[in-house]
Amino acid sequence: MEIEVRQVGEHRFVASNGRATVNVGRKDAPDSFSPVELLLAAAAGCAAVTAESLVTRRTGGPVHARAADVRPEGAHQLDAVPVTLEFDASGLDDDQLAVIRRAVEQLCTVTRTLKQGADAPLHLPPTPVQTAVDPL
Repeated sequence: MEIEVRQVGEHRFVASNGRATVNVGRKDAPDSFSPVELLLAAAAGCAAVTAESLVTRRTGGPVHARAADVRPEGAHQLDAVPVTLEFDASGLDDDQLAVIRRAVEQLCTVTRTLKQGADAPLHLPPTPVQTAVDPL
C-alpha cells in the first residue's frame, strides 16, 4: 500500500489511497487536515476500528475516539499521542474492559508503530551526474 500526496495549490495538497482523498494543508487551513491532524486521526481511527466489534458486541452501542496533540507550543515533535475511546461501559466489568484494552494495544498498527518509534526515511530525487568538461 502506498499513499500519494500531490500539490494542488500553494500550501494545498490532496492525499489519495486510490479509494478516497483527503485535503492536506498547513495548520488552520480551511477544508483540510494538517499532517499532524492526520496522524492524530490515524491513531484515534485505528483504536476505534480495532475496538469496534468488541465494544458493539458487548454494549450494542457506538464507539468514538479522540487523540490529542501533546507538545510544547512551537515544537516540531509530539511528546505523546494519547488516545481516548468513548463508549457506554456501564454494563462492562474490569475483565471485559481489559480485553478491549489488550486488543487495541496488540492489534492497532498505528499506535503500536508510534510506541515503537518506527524509522521514517526521506528519499529525495537523485542529482544529475556532473561530468567534467574536457578543455581540449
